[in-house]
Amino acid sequence: MKHLLKMLDLSKEEIINLLNLADQLKYEKKYGIPHKHLEGKTLGMIFQKASTRTRVSFETGMYQLGGKALFLSSNDLQIGRGEPVQDTARVLSRYLDGIMIRTFAQQEVEDLAHYGSIPVINGLTDFCHPCQVLADLMTIREYKGTLEGLKMCYIGDGNNMANSLIVGGIKTGMQVSIACPAEYRPAKEVLEYAYENGKFSMTADVLSAAENADVIFTDVWASMGQEGEAEKRRQAFEGYQVNAAVMAAANPDAMVQHCLPAHREEEITAEVFEAHADEIFEEAENRLHAQKAVLVTLMKDQKAK
Repeated sequence: MKHLLKMLDLSKEEIINLLNLADQLKYEKKYGIPHKHLEGKTLGMIFQKASTRTRVSFETGMYQLGGKALFLSSNDLQIGRGEPVQDTARVLSRYLDGIMIRTFAQQEVEDLAHYGSIPVINGLTDFCHPCQVLADLMTIREYKGTLEGLKMCYIGDGNNMANSLIVGGIKTGMQVSIACPAEYRPAKEVLEYAYENGKFSMTADVLSAAENADVIFTDVWASMGQEGEAEKRRQAFEGYQVNAAVMAAANPDAMVQHCLPAHREEEITAEVFEAHADEIFEEAENRLHAQKAVLVTLMKDQKAK
């Protein structure tokens, strides 16, 4: 494992190894056991999309691992003024020990990895969100004790979260069901992977998708950059809300997960959100631990610059 670009690139063994390491690092943090695995190393964090959880968790994670994180907005970089990504990748590779990028196009992440000579971590693109899904899988395993054989249900927009959850769920032995409108389905390559490699179903029927689910996922209806489509999407996703009826269709002990921020009374009711708030905010915390596992896996054996 040289980079974390998308869940499709990872094997089941690599995912489980990351989750095991994340569990260990979380345990060590809880009990004050130092783990300065990245002492003297520097992570450059490129943000072309703003963030709360991604920035704070990566900065804090690098600090706890003994390293340093540099925040680089598009305003701070020549890449925001037309410098080719391949030139940026080659320059930053001579200064840094790793790059995390949160941006729009998946190709930009792939190009950074191709032209650079240091590990690249996808902090989010319009196509996928692997760091979030590693935290999600970590949280499910904490609460349920396993991933194998569980049913995951995702309700809403077939966006970057849906793409990564489908792949991550199937690779770890979960049954995955998706409920979404026909015009907002997940990416074609993800659906092809899902139908060929696992127990997967997609429907417009929310209650059918949620039936006997062990964990229910949702996300906002209009993601960052889609604000102009908010009203159109609100109409399209009417009926795709995680509410009491959805939870009644799921297993009695079903979890709820949301990558946040949440728009109560849109994709999820306040009642359901608050009933499962402990699980949702554990999921948010686990971004820190899962990403530390990614950082250690990719950067520990890199020679510090």
